[in-house]
Amino acid sequence: MDILETDAYDRRQRRNMSRALLFSLLPFFLSVALYFYMWTPDSPMSITSAGVKSAPILLLAAAVLSWNGGQSVLGVVGGLLFSALGDCCLIWPELFLHGMAAFAVAHLIYSLTFLSSRYATYSSSSWTRFLYLILFIIGGSFYIYLYPFLKQAPDSDLLVPAVGVYIFLITLMGTLAIRTGQAATLLGSLTFMVSDIALALQVFKVTAPMEPSHAIVMVTYYLAQLLIAVGDIKAVENNDDLSKWKRS
Repeated sequence: MDILETDAYDRRQRRNMSRALLFSLLPFFLSVALYFYMWTPDSPMSITSAGVKSAPILLLAAAVLSWNGGQSVLGVVGGLLFSALGDCCLIWPELFLHGMAAFAVAHLIYSLTFLSSRYATYSSSSWTRFLYLILFIIGGSFYIYLYPFLKQAPDSDLLVPAVGVYIFLITLMGTLAIRTGQAATLLGSLTFMVSDIALALQVFKVTAPMEPSHAIVMVTYYLAQLLIAVGDIKAVENNDDLSKWKRS
């Protein structure tokens, strides 16, 4: 098989994989559509609501598990499972801190995954170090901006340090996503930060409650998780291709 035939074969393989990946993600897309179809501003706090909200993330975890196998349980799949737990907790306002803790664990798992050997490590340049700095400046500035509103909250003694730790962890995830070299992973992590900023502005009453704000939070949230999941699948695929190339 000459170089041109090999290249054509590789292209066909990539197209077939893209179709198979899209097919495996169909349950996720359908469950997201169901969530937005059923959600209303006056939706009751119930087990059903928690199930409908977390179902897309659980289906996304199943898709990643089917592609990457058991190794992903301690990686992105684990992060998705903790995210689904956070989704359930956030249905009830009194479980907000529990939900935030679950998402903090998810961000920590994602960060550790981005450091794993399945992701190609790109050497830091002055440009990437500048991006790290920018992200931490954004995270720190947002915390400083939120601080007066956190102090006014009923559980301020817990919220002030907890939100600080949470912002640090999600910012760390964003910076580590840069070094993976995976566009989907980076875009997913940054979109997650945007989603959480929008949620914090709403939860801590920085902005007036508006119906579109919930849609913005959830659209960016589901998109972020989708991109992180796809990035993980691509990372494992690229890692496998590199291993085959080295053996050949």
